[in-house]
Amino acid sequence: MDEQPGLVARAALRLTAWTERWIPDAFIFALLATVLVFGAALIWTPSSPLQVVDAWGNGFWDLIPFTLQMSLIIITGHVLATSAPMGRAIRGIAGWARTPRGAVVLVTVFALATSWFNWGFSLVFSAVLAREVARRVAGVDYRALAAASMLGIGSIWAQGLSGSAALQMATPGALQPPIRDIVAAGGIVPGGLIPFRHTIFLWQSVVSVVIEICVVVIVMWLATPPAAKAKTAAMMGIDLGKSEIAEPPKPSGPIPPGAWLEHSPLLNWLVALMGVVFIARYFNRAPEPLNAITINILNLTFLIVGVLLHRTPARLMHAVQAATPAVWGVILQFPFYAGIAAIITATHLNERLANAFVSISSPGSFPAVVAIYSAVLGVFVPSGGSKWVIEAPYVMQAAHELKVHLGWIVASYDLGEALANLLQPFWMLPTLGIFGLRARDVMGYTFIVFLALAPVVILLVTLLGATLRYPL
Repeated sequence: MDEQPGLVARAALRLTAWTERWIPDAFIFALLATVLVFGAALIWTPSSPLQVVDAWGNGFWDLIPFTLQMSLIIITGHVLATSAPMGRAIRGIAGWARTPRGAVVLVTVFALATSWFNWGFSLVFSAVLAREVARRVAGVDYRALAAASMLGIGSIWAQGLSGSAALQMATPGALQPPIRDIVAAGGIVPGGLIPFRHTIFLWQSVVSVVIEICVVVIVMWLATPPAAKAKTAAMMGIDLGKSEIAEPPKPSGPIPPGAWLEHSPLLNWLVALMGVVFIARYFNRAPEPLNAITINILNLTFLIVGVLLHRTPARLMHAVQAATPAVWGVILQFPFYAGIAAIITATHLNERLANAFVSISSPGSFPAVVAIYSAVLGVFVPSGGSKWVIEAPYVMQAAHELKVHLGWIVASYDLGEALANLLQPFWMLPTLGIFGLRARDVMGYTFIVFLALAPVVILLVTLLGATLRYPL
């Protein structure tokens, strides 16, 4: 008799259609958030409509440097994941899978592990791995594989090296001066900077990452339907024949002198050598290497590795060109989030919101309140970095008033913010095209993971937060 799907697998299958029917496009959330914050500023502050409009317009372009930084995280991650050496590694890893459940768990584990290092890399690497596994394992549910490849962005990515909020707090210039002043609180936190050792490298953060990995892997094991109930890629009419590790077109015939350097590794080696020397000297000069990790140094490191892995300028340019379509959402939406943050700070709406947080929180419950609020707001603002710009003014002000460890509030924000990505398909879009699927095909699985992970996150931020003391 054929194996029947369990309770978790049946629930995942039933939820797929519901999510597609009721979840709108991510840009709609950005526009709705703009209107809601505009109305809140009129209701809760003495600002006039024209003053709110001026605040919005004056701050609209404040996140241009950060927009480019986030775009480069996506691009450099894509460049790494689609290099020929990574392609060989992916094919080797894919050979480890033997059963449908084992295949989904394999992709889940690698999606989670790689997202800690770079979420942009994880999305593409895991998608390519999932497709390769689908080619090798008969009877594996293609939708479950696709969902598994995206679970890093819905769980531990924000607690890793490319976590936007932690990077913003550690990077000078990544936040507007008024926000940095709120965090500094008159010198309590020098410069308003919170280094990684007080956020993602707290032992409490490491423990939360390990527990989340265990929970997500168990849920996906239970949610994967047996072969008899699975929908394979072939059943969905999806061709798995073409490899995602595409080579750039090679010139036919002799290479002309003007194009010789494009296909030679010489310049790549020289530039990579410069990059390696600079990065080594940068960390060697830093009094505390963990404090020296910033968005720019991470992007430079990943780019230099990409230069080495692609070997020639032609291959590198081809990889970057293939990666750029994935950043259109960031470029379009981040200015709107900057405008929202400007309204909140310029109208002093942040003070009203901070007071509201303080009124419903205690020092012990505040991390959980932040995590829940971050997850809810994340459905409307599906970007950890731009959402932190919106939340930071009043969340950090409330943390000062309640005297809660500021680094753990950033970590609590991160844990809650990642949950929203299990409900909001914005960051799934760059890789759904690789799979040839729609959001509805995978979100039943991601929603099941959300239901299991959300109470765990609330418990973690509360219990682990009790072990830390204000301010850092």
